[in-house]
Formats: sequence, C-alpha cells, structure tokens
Amino acid sequence: AIIGMFFQDGLTGSAWGDWALYQGSPLRAFDASTEVGVVEPLGFWDPAGLTVGKDEVFFKKMRGFELKHGRVAMMCITGFLAQHFWRFPGCFDVPDG
Repeated sequence: AIIGMFFQDGLTGSAWGDWALYQGSPLRAFDASTEVGVVEPLGFWDPAGLTVGKDEVFFKKMRGFELKHGRVAMMCITGFLAQHFWRFPGCFDVPDG
C-alpha cells in the first residue's frame, strides 16, 4: 500500500489533489521572493543568505530593523549635510577641521 501511494503521488501527483493549492501548509518553506518590494531586474536580493531557512516572523522582524536603521541613516546624513550650510550665530569665523 505504501509503494502504491508513493507511485500514485510521486509520479502522477494526483493522490490528494494539486499541491500548488496548499499555500498555507506548514510543510512549505517561506518564500521571501513573493513579498512586497521585490522588483526587477534584481528580484529578491539577499546576497548574504540571511533569510535562507528562516520563517516569515523572522523575515518581518528583519525588515522592520532594516526600515528603522535606514531612517536613522537618513537623519544622520541630513545632520551631516546641515553642518555645512548652517552655523550657530557667532561661529562663522571658526575654520573647518
């Protein structure tokens, strides 16, 4: 009976229906390439492999960290550039460096 089930499901894929319909199955690995923000030509870009074998909760947590650190970096560069154009009153004659 086990060999028959393997033959029926393994070769024809018709023992219990189409497996492509069972997207919520815990047996399926999380596919980050279907998330919002994946664009061509790179697709899902993860050169360090940080999401390989991870679940959706870990991915969402890391995406939140990425957004937070990106916003902090944008505030830092704004402050860095603002130093060049804005000075405290009375400090215009102080040399840079």
